[in-house]
Amino acid sequence: MKIQVQKNELDIVKRLVLSASVLFLIHSEASFSQESAALTSNVTDTVLMTAPQPPISVTIKDLPNDRGSAVHISWELSPDDNGSGKVTGYIISRSESQSGPFEVVGDAVRGANEFSDNQTDDSKQFYYKVEAFFEYLNAAGEKARLVSVSTPGGPVQSVPQWFNANRKWAMLWLLVVAASIIFFIEKAKKGDQIYVRKIAGIDAVDEAVGRATEMGKKIYFVPGIQDMNDVQTIAGIAILGRVARLAAEYDTWLEVPVSKAMVMATARESMKEAYTSVGRPDAFHEAQVHYLTDDQFGYAAAIDGMVVREKPATIFYMGAFFAESLILAETGNSVGAIQIAGTAQPAQLPFFVAACDYTLIGEELFAASAYLSREPRQLGSLKGQDVGKAIFLLAIIIGVLLATFHIGDILFLFKVTN
Repeated sequence: MKIQVQKNELDIVKRLVLSASVLFLIHSEASFSQESAALTSNVTDTVLMTAPQPPISVTIKDLPNDRGSAVHISWELSPDDNGSGKVTGYIISRSESQSGPFEVVGDAVRGANEFSDNQTDDSKQFYYKVEAFFEYLNAAGEKARLVSVSTPGGPVQSVPQWFNANRKWAMLWLLVVAASIIFFIEKAKKGDQIYVRKIAGIDAVDEAVGRATEMGKKIYFVPGIQDMNDVQTIAGIAILGRVARLAAEYDTWLEVPVSKAMVMATARESMKEAYTSVGRPDAFHEAQVHYLTDDQFGYAAAIDGMVVREKPATIFYMGAFFAESLILAETGNSVGAIQIAGTAQPAQLPFFVAACDYTLIGEELFAASAYLSREPRQLGSLKGQDVGKAIFLLAIIIGVLLATFHIGDILFLFKVTN
């Protein structure tokens, strides 16, 4: 009985092993069949794939409103570029001959229908081809392309243009401002009164010089730390001429410490001319304009020492200033001097505003020479520029209102680029 049970158990084990073997073979055969089918399908799909249709109606022309060296190519999309995925992109190539060889100069993604070749030679003619392509992975897992066959278009030659027609409105605004400047210059030459808004810092010059005269103390004029190639220094020297004339009339000592040799020579000539213009050339002494040092903080320290020792009644800061601005202004403020500053350095303006009595802000420094001299060309230019600014400000306000309420299309008036 025992032997019979053992035989039955052995038969069951054999049957289980045989069943597992059969199942394994069936599964292996099914997997192999699927892989074979997939490989066969992949090979079949690759064989059946065809290149996409080429784009139609290709237009090639010189890029307008440019400096030359550019050609614009546009086309209608390939019929296969319809979202089906049959087109990956477009290849743009060129040649100096219709028969080739063609070199690729760029590409475009599917759905794009234009391209600009910005590397052309204005002395040569070129032919272009636009070819649609489809990119896929081949059996080796590498990227491959199927490219359409396209007919070359051309020839075309890039040509530079004299004017950019896209900026015609900018030209119009420029002519309006130029006309206003010329109008006011001519008006000033005729002797007509031209109103220019008052600049508080310049109007205070007479008061500041008069106070120094009453107190019997010096006037310091600091023309900044830049050389004569800086427009702020030039504007400062122009104001120095006005201050020097007043100092000569009131017989007050005007001292100009400088940090550049060229500024020293220019300031001396400006002061000499000012003293001569009021009939007191003998009152000018070259020692009134003297050189200190080129070093930024050495210059500031030297002026601070002079201010603390001599305690001038009035100090002018007119020109380009940097980190030394607050050091100078605070020292002058500590001795009770009237201080008038002017600079076009935006970062330094807050320090001058905080520590000085009057400050010429930015363009006021450049307008000061016209304001003081009343010379027709300078005065007319200043007034004409103010009119131009008023026109632009009014245009901005009107444009914002029209754009806010969606009234008409006014953007074309301000278009300056493609």
